[in-house]
Parts: sequence; C-alpha cells; structure tokens
Amino acid sequence: MDKLPKIALPAIFILIAAVILISKSAITIGSGEAGVLYKTFGGGVVTDQPPMGEGFHIVAPWNKVFVYEVRQQEVFEKMQVLSSNGLEIKLDASAWFEPKREFLGKLHQEKGTEYIQRVLLPTIRSAARSVVGRYTPEQLYSSKRDAIQKEIYEETKKIVDGQYIQLNEVLVRDVTLPATIKEAIERKLKQEQESLEYEFRLVTAKKEAEKVTIEAQGKADANKILSASLTDKILQDKGIDATLELSKSPNSKVVIVGSGDSGLPLILGNN
Repeated sequence: MDKLPKIALPAIFILIAAVILISKSAITIGSGEAGVLYKTFGGGVVTDQPPMGEGFHIVAPWNKVFVYEVRQQEVFEKMQVLSSNGLEIKLDASAWFEPKREFLGKLHQEKGTEYIQRVLLPTIRSAARSVVGRYTPEQLYSSKRDAIQKEIYEETKKIVDGQYIQLNEVLVRDVTLPATIKEAIERKLKQEQESLEYEFRLVTAKKEAEKVTIEAQGKADANKILSASLTDKILQDKGIDATLELSKSPNSKVVIVGSGDSGLPLILGNN
C-alpha cells in the first residue's frame, strides 16, 4: 500500500505528458481549407506532396501546419488612377480568386500567408492604372466600363497565374469622376441627345413631305390620264345618262331630248 503512490505518480505524469503531446500533435482542418505541412527537421515546407485535406490529422509536435482557405474569396480595392488626359479617377473594384490547391506548398514557401497583400492587390492596382490610362473620362463614364473590367481582369490574370493564384473575375463596381467633369459630360450627353432627337424629327418631317408629294403627284397623274381619255362624245353620253336619272325625280315634268346647246336633254317644269 505504501508503494502504490510511488507507482501511480509516474503514471500520472506519463498520462499528462501523453495528453499534452496529443494536443500539440492534433490538428483539425475545416471545410474549404487545406494545410501546408512544415517539417522542422525534414527540409521545411512540403511541396512535393498534396496539401493536407479537411478533417482531423496527427503531426509530430515539432512540425507545423499552415492552414489556407481554398474556396473562392473576394477582395475589395479602392483606387485613384489617371485617365488618358491626366484627370484623377476613383475606381472601386473587387476580385474573385482562390489559391491553386495543387501549388499551395509553393505559394506558402514563396509568397506566404500574406499573398493577397503581397501579390494580388498590387497586381490589380497596376493593371487598373494601365487600363484606365488608355481611356478618356467620357469613355469611362458612358460606354467603356465593361471593356476596362475585362482588360483589368486579363492583365491581372496574366501575372497572378504564375504566382499560384487562380483569378476568376474582376468586377468594376463604381467609377467616380471629378464633379465638374461629370457635370460637363452630362451636359454634353444631353446636348447630343437633343441633337439626335431634332435630327429624327427632321427626317420624319422630310419623309412625311415626300409621302404627301408622292400622293399629290399620283392624283395629278391620274387626273391627267382621265382628262386625256374623256372625249366630247363620252361627256355627252354621261350627261344624257345623268339627265335621265334626274328625270325620274317626282318634281320633273317634261324632258326634251336633244334640245340643249350641246345636244343634252332639257328638263322643264317643277311642282
């Protein structure tokens, strides 16, 4: 009985040491994450093996695991850039990206956990300055936002692809011009719109006038053809037919055929 405490005491120490060892060796990698193993006595960062996946892992207590999010992420950036004529433009943009999982060890070894600040954001800024510098404020304000968004994406992707980063999209969320420039552009656009509207009215009026002219010409041509086809004989026959029709009226009493100067019937006598 006296020896029992002497035996139990080392066992307790061993148990405590084992718990501490396990707690230091165990690591859980969450959903959408991956781990890069660093071997303190084995060559440093492991780059020739796939990164550690989600779940529970046991590693040697003298090694380390650096956890990265490998899902698509979004980063926002506000920039001040210059247009082609040297005016300052404020640009709000965001990028959708994710680290390339198969190169996660290389990314950690060469760029580190701060790769977004060290690589991605500086590249986006550089691409934005280069692209916006090709356009005037008028183009940026009106019709070229989609174009600059695409060009910033392409120039950024060209660089970060070699830096173990997968760029999925760049979104230009807002382009802010100096107030005076914006007002001048809006006035110019309004004047252009009014000019286009005036030109449209002129074209419409011209077409309407052409329509009226064509209709009048058609009527004139028809009358000319009709006049050319009417002989004295035809007119006389038409007159006789019309007079005979009138004679059928209850007010007509006497019809004298061929008594007019032109040989047309005469109608005499009314009630």
